[in-house]
Amino acid sequence: MANFFDGLPLEDPSKLHGFSGNRIDRRSENREEDAVPAALADPAARLYLMCDDQAVLKHGSALDPLFTVAEADGFGAARSEVVLLGWTGGGPRLAVTLPAEAVVEDDRIQLTDLRALAVDGGVGAEDLGALAQARSLCYWNIRHRFCGVCGAETDMKAGGYRRECPACGAPHFPRTDPVVIMLAIDMSGDEERCLLGRQSRFAEGMYSCLAGFVEPGETIEDAVRRETAEEAGIELGRVRYHSSQPWPFPCSLMIGCHGEALTTDITRDEVELEDARWFPRGEVRSILAGTHASIKCPPPIAIAHGLIRYWAEGR
Repeated sequence: MANFFDGLPLEDPSKLHGFSGNRIDRRSENREEDAVPAALADPAARLYLMCDDQAVLKHGSALDPLFTVAEADGFGAARSEVVLLGWTGGGPRLAVTLPAEAVVEDDRIQLTDLRALAVDGGVGAEDLGALAQARSLCYWNIRHRFCGVCGAETDMKAGGYRRECPACGAPHFPRTDPVVIMLAIDMSGDEERCLLGRQSRFAEGMYSCLAGFVEPGETIEDAVRRETAEEAGIELGRVRYHSSQPWPFPCSLMIGCHGEALTTDITRDEVELEDARWFPRGEVRSILAGTHASIKCPPPIAIAHGLIRYWAEGR
């Protein structure tokens, strides 16, 4: 009898994307209320420090994103704002956002945008994934200081994985916003083509997959079809999931899919897209190889790159 999972890759395609290497044991449902003070008291505790959406890194033989409790205190980190990411074999891992004026770059410290850090590979995959968790969890706690029910100031609980309102008792939990990102594929002609678009904010020559937020009461497949129709006027039939990517800007999950194009005439949303066009497989391969005269695609850390490459290589 065939195995139910036959045909699936042994390793998740998601692991190939940036921010997907987090191996922290979160234990988010099994924490004591003193989890943060207990973790900070552990000599093996280390913190990821954020300054807005930038990571604070130490210079050395390699960039180091981990700081001791004493080092974090030296930057003026507020212990009441520290969140507990979880535990590793090397000890507890925590995070905190520092005041903007607390970090001065010098020959020992630098601030690096998480996107840039993912592209240049300055830190390992596990640390990059942990920084994504740190950025999203810190951001959520900062933005949810007040109760959405009654407006009272909320208290951090469970090391930052819950906030509670002392006035009305309402609990609040971190949210993750689902975003579909998709590559439409036209198989009607002699050579398959894929649909790529560009926004005005993209770097010159950059084309990518279409994407959009999943709306309330909507399946992933229907969101893929709706967003493709809204942005490019293309009707999709079958939709196949490929992989996902945590995207900490601020708290999204990119859900990557391929869609079967039933129509090919493009009617572009001129607000969303500066251009959209069909690209045959041969041309896409030259784009991926970096030999195309004028067109580029997102870097390998991006899920869009993975979706495009998977199709272009004929898998």
